[in-house]
Amino acid sequence: MQPRAGTAHALHEPWPAAPLRTGRVVAPCSVLAGPAIVLGSTQGPDVVDTARAAARGTDVVRRGSGGGAVVVAPGAQVWIDVWLPRDDVLWDDDVVRSSRWLGEAWARALGALGVVGLQVHTGRATRSDWGGLVCFAGLGPGEVTAHGAKLVGIAQRRVRAGARLHSLVPLTWQPSSVTELLALGPEGAGRAERELATLATGLRAVLPGPWRESTDEEIVTSVEEAFVASLP
Repeated sequence: MQPRAGTAHALHEPWPAAPLRTGRVVAPCSVLAGPAIVLGSTQGPDVVDTARAAARGTDVVRRGSGGGAVVVAPGAQVWIDVWLPRDDVLWDDDVVRSSRWLGEAWARALGALGVVGLQVHTGRATRSDWGGLVCFAGLGPGEVTAHGAKLVGIAQRRVRAGARLHSLVPLTWQPSSVTELLALGPEGAGRAERELATLATGLRAVLPGPWRESTDEEIVTSVEEAFVASLP
C-alpha cells in the first residue's frame, strides 16, 4: 500500500512512477488544501461556473479517465487509486469486466463494516439525464450501489503498461456540492439537485447505527483498512 496526500491537482498527476508500474499498487488518497471539482477527460471547462468555483475557493481539475464531474475535499470521501499492470492476474481486456473485481472488493469491505443491500453493477454503463455531466448520476461497470443508490464510483484510464483505476465513496451525498458549481444557471442547478438526490448515497447514510458517533477520520481509516483486507 502506498498512501498519497496532496491537492486534488497533484493527486491526478501521472502515477505511479515508472519503476513501480511492474506490480500492483494500492494508494489511499487524502486531499489537502481546499476542495476541487474534478472533470472527466472528455468534459470541457465550459461545464463549470468558474466564477462561482473561484468565489468558493474550489479548484477545477481534470482527470485522465472518463465520466462526469465529482467534487473532492479534505476528509469528505474515501478515495483509493489502484495501479494494475497488464500481467496482473486481475487484468481483463474486456472493459466491461475489467473493474468488476474492484467493485467486488469494495462490496466485501463495506459488507464487513455492516453495510447491507450492496450490489456490483456488472453490465455496461447506464445513465440518467444527468449521467454525462455528474459522475454519481450514472452507473458504470464495477460500481457499487446500496439499495439501488450509487455508493462507489469507479473510473479508469488504460495505457500500454496497465490501468489506473480511481474509486471513490463520499461520506455524505450532497448533490448541491456539484450542481452549484456547474454552468446550469439557478433553475437548472435546482432541478439537477432535486433529481440527483435519490440517485446516489454516502457512507454515513448506509453504515449501521454504531458508526453514527464516529468521526469522519475514523470512518475513512476503517474503510481503507477493510478495503485493503478485502483485495483478492
